[in-house]
Order: sequence, then C-alpha cells, then structure tokens
Amino acid sequence: MPGTMPAPALHRLPRVAPLLPGLGLASALALVALALQRASGLTALSPLILAMLLGLALRNLVPLPMARLAPGFGFSIRRVLRLAVVLLGGQLTFAQVASLGWQGIVTVTACLGLTFLFTIRLGRALGVSAQLSQLIAAGTAVCGASAGIATNTVTRAADEDVAYAIACVTVFGTLSMLCYPLVLALAPLSPTAYGLWSGATIHEVAQVIGTAFQGGDLAGQTGTIAKLGRVILLAPLILSLGAVQGRASGARAPVPWFVLGFLALVLVNTLTPLPAALAATLKWATTALMTVALAAMGLETDIRKLRARGLRPLALGAAAWVFIATLGLALSLALT
Repeated sequence: MPGTMPAPALHRLPRVAPLLPGLGLASALALVALALQRASGLTALSPLILAMLLGLALRNLVPLPMARLAPGFGFSIRRVLRLAVVLLGGQLTFAQVASLGWQGIVTVTACLGLTFLFTIRLGRALGVSAQLSQLIAAGTAVCGASAGIATNTVTRAADEDVAYAIACVTVFGTLSMLCYPLVLALAPLSPTAYGLWSGATIHEVAQVIGTAFQGGDLAGQTGTIAKLGRVILLAPLILSLGAVQGRASGARAPVPWFVLGFLALVLVNTLTPLPAALAATLKWATTALMTVALAAMGLETDIRKLRARGLRPLALGAAAWVFIATLGLALSLALT
C-alpha cells in the first residue's frame, strides 16, 4: 500500500547512522591517499600504505572522539575489506597460474608454503604471539598488506598487531625493490628467472611490478603473473587457517564466505573473461575499498601499543624476508 514502503528504510537508519562518522573519515583519508599516489606518478607507491600512515598520524597526533568513530572503523576493517577481497577475484584467472608452467607453479607454491611454516615456527621460537606471527607470515608469503588484513578475518588479532605486520612487510618489500636489481646486475639471471623470483617472493603487487620490469618486459610479465598466482593461493590459506583454529579451539571452524565469493569470481573470470571496462572498474573498486580498510586500521591503532610489541616481530619479519628471497632465487635458478 502507498505510504508503507519507507518504513523498512527508516527502521534501518538507526543501525546505519552510527557507522557514518568513522566510515566517512576513513573514506576521506582513502581519497587523499589515492590522490597522493596518482599525483606522485609512482606505481610502486601503495595507496594502501599511504592511507594507513595517514590514519596512524591522525589517530596519534590529534584527539579523536573514538567512541563515536569506532563503529565505522570496525565496519570498514571487516565488511568493506571482505567486499574488496571478493572483488579481487575479478582480476584473476586460473589460466594465469597455469601459464607459469609446472616450474613456476612449484616455485610459487613452495615459496608460499615453506615461508609461511618457517615464519610460524620461528615466531614461536622468538616468543612472538601466534596471531602476529601468522600475520607476518601471510604478508610475507602471499601479498603484503592485503594478505595481512584478509588473514586477520580468521586470526582476529589486535589492530596493533595488524599494523605492525603491515609495517614489517612494507619495509622489507621496499628493501627488495632496492636489492633485487643489484642482484640482477651481478648474477646471470634470465628474464624469466628474474621475473619469477620477483613475483614469487616480493610482498606487494606494486612492489613486484616496480622491481620485475627492471629486468625487461618478459621479466615484468612473468613477475606479474607469478604474483597473481600467489594472490589466488590466499583463499586456500585463509580456509586452512580457519580450519586449524577451529580444531584447536574445539569450536566449529569459521567459514569465511567472502573467500568463497573470491574463488567464485575467479572461476567466472576464467570461464567467461569479464569485459575490459568492467574488469578495470572492479580493479579500481578493489583498491579503493582496501584503501578505506587500511585507513580505518591506521585510525584505530595506538602507536604506544604498537611500540609495546618490541623488536622481536621486526626480527621475525627480517628473517622471513631473507628466507623467501633466498628460497625463491634458488628455485628460480634451478627450475628455469
């Protein structure tokens, strides 16, 4: 009947309204980060990291009404991020992984799996918490900041742990961009080997592209495909972590439905490639949504709590970086 339709919308308003201040602030910082990255012209400069740094600065230098902002921050870190992970599937196909050949698939899979296990065990030996070790392991083994925040949907660590893990993978991913070209200048690496090494071991997608293309177009293309193969493996990693945590707690294993959505979109894109315009839109939307989530993460992070984690997690991140770089180089040389 006329006049009865607006009622449900009005009923939902009280639940949406508390989200708006925090969500709005995180979105504003994300827009600033995206604009700064575009103005710089540096493809290797991640707007995700910029957004987190802006959020950290604002949170720790300016008094914020956290009680009012927290609901929106939480929504950004959880719901907005999960939507971004689903949309990430629109950039990937299983055919991309197959194009690496068995040598590339073995290199990527071995680097990811062995690095993750090495980091978890070393973290235990160093006395780093299980949650923080898992976040550093995922960020190093899979895909940097994106993997860290996605993994936290099942790890459920404190925001300070997530921020610390992201800081670790950012630092060592940046060092890779400086060190890998030096190795290329000194060692007889083929373009395929150099690209595979870069894609199988460097943390962020932008860092891989910035590094791999220094070895030429073939190296850049190989590195990009290898990196996308690692991103696809994020889904089984999160599902496995959820199952392990469910067994350890005796509770029912959590089912991260957003990961299944990610895999479904990868499958759709594999069977029927998305139109170029739609794929470009999804790529932009994925970056924008992840940037909002990272801005919210920074806005929730108290640097005093971050400092309390000490230097052991940093040492863990350094060891994981050296491990994956060394293993990846050895496999790339041996198998290509």
